[in-house]
Amino acid sequence: MSAHQVLDHVDQYLQLGRDYDCSDLHLPTAYPPAWRRFGQLSPIWPDHHPLTAADTERLAKSFLGPNEWDRLQKHGDIDFAYSSTNGRYRASVVKQRLGYDMAFRIINDKIKSLEDIGLPLEHILPLTRYQNGLVLVTGSVGSGKSTTLAALVDFINRDREDHILTLEDPIEYVFESKGCHVNQREVHKHTESFARALRGALREDPDVIMVGEMRDLETIQLALTAAETGHLVLGTLHTGNAPRTLDRVLDVFPTDQREQIRIMVSESLRGILSQQLIPRADGNGRVLSLELLVNTPAVANCIREGKTYMLPGVMQTGKNVGMITMDESLRQLYSKGLISREEALFRSDDKNQMKAFFES
Repeated sequence: MSAHQVLDHVDQYLQLGRDYDCSDLHLPTAYPPAWRRFGQLSPIWPDHHPLTAADTERLAKSFLGPNEWDRLQKHGDIDFAYSSTNGRYRASVVKQRLGYDMAFRIINDKIKSLEDIGLPLEHILPLTRYQNGLVLVTGSVGSGKSTTLAALVDFINRDREDHILTLEDPIEYVFESKGCHVNQREVHKHTESFARALRGALREDPDVIMVGEMRDLETIQLALTAAETGHLVLGTLHTGNAPRTLDRVLDVFPTDQREQIRIMVSESLRGILSQQLIPRADGNGRVLSLELLVNTPAVANCIREGKTYMLPGVMQTGKNVGMITMDESLRQLYSKGLISREEALFRSDDKNQMKAFFES
């Protein structure tokens, strides 16, 4: 294909993204078609001309149905799950000053297992076997939270005989009922908000509830209530590590409720997995760095007393239950030669300690 030819349909670009193992694909106005491979964003073809406003409008119309097009005109942006013959995508289209911008997250056809991801099974599996409580998967955008959450749900689906309810925006991975009966609801399509869906969920007699995003007071409050009243709740937050995750959960509540919420969280929390995907030192893909906090009496005590800053110390003494801090995980990956010194330092929480480790 010549560097100046714009393809006819979005699906052709998406197929390229799949063929070359990309996580995301971008079709923006005034920039060439681009993809994100192994965490790096770059043009697909170095000499391709920037897409014009007419190009992106035509491409947007190539895959948007009349309903989505109307919503885009009305609201200026849409975010939905797009299915085509070659798979499922999380699609986002926005109107901006120069034209339309499209971004697609490529969803794997196959749900990865916990082993595929490289999670420590002996410490993760006990978290999936509770009848109640809260398990949080956290990390920045693109750190693989959805993949980990899907693997956890898939494992529970095969391991237990229960009712699983997922609340997502949009639905990414499609689960078929195995040992469990699985219901999936999409925010904006099947329900107006996470909070509304969660309120409804409690009347549907679920055993396990997966909440795609816990971003506001009402959703967090309902998730905690559900966790307390006999449901296992799996949720995600955009936070970098366990102490920050707990601060985030507690800080959304008004000051006069904090003490009560700290007690609730200390009793209902089961564990927090925080993750980053880091480019491999050999340039061949990315590797998972994982922090794991398991709720032990010492951890619960820190939460109750509001001393989340003491958690890294507590986690260092909890290795027997699988606890590991992000910095310790980075040090292990560096020692195995999987990631570079620059990446380990850049992504660490305590930079001075990491520098001392390199010099030791």
